[in-house]
Amino acid sequence: MLKSYIAFDVETTGLNPMENEIIEIGALKVRDGKVAERFMEFIHPAAPISAAITNLTGITNEMVAGARPRCEVVSDFLDFCENDILIGHNVSFDYSFMKCSAAADGLPFEKLGIDTLKIAKKVHSDLDSKSLGSLCAYYNIENRAAHRAYHDALATAKLYQTLAHYFEADDPKLFQPVQLTYRVKKPQPATIKQIALLNNLIRKKRADIKWDPAAITRSEASRLIEELLKK
Repeated sequence: MLKSYIAFDVETTGLNPMENEIIEIGALKVRDGKVAERFMEFIHPAAPISAAITNLTGITNEMVAGARPRCEVVSDFLDFCENDILIGHNVSFDYSFMKCSAAADGLPFEKLGIDTLKIAKKVHSDLDSKSLGSLCAYYNIENRAAHRAYHDALATAKLYQTLAHYFEADDPKLFQPVQLTYRVKKPQPATIKQIALLNNLIRKKRADIKWDPAAITRSEASRLIEELLKK
């Protein structure tokens, strides 16, 4: 069982790291088996948080209104991580968002990681659900605020320690950290149709939006079009 590592979790505005944003990072730095430092911070997103995300996480637009921008928070989180191994539940998801967020500001983020979901799938094939919530219920691990980043990270650390206690001796390879990978795709420029539609919507809605047709990406254009259609 690792005695020093970082357990982390992110809350996001959606499932696609190339199009959606991180709105909260939560992490704990473990040293000699004990929590030595904590990282808990909101990020002010470029796009509003949807009602569906608020219903899931409890995070509202008002809660992130005064938060720092992504570039500042992510940079501080990368400093917090140092050279530690990352532990997460479905860690590839959280890593993909951090990788994209770091890459947006030209920052490297190469890490080794351990995935408690991967471990659970192997050692608990009998369970119908391997979600963090289901596994915490199975092992009587308290999670005071599910779907909030820090509390999920803390629950993941407790789950990791529990799984390692019961199963690592029998399958040590399953608990070895592996290189985390995610290929950040180059943003695609907006299409001619998107630019034309945006121009029409901005004019019809009389929206005060500053944008550069020559620089806007396909995903940014889709987000703006969706927002304007809702007005």
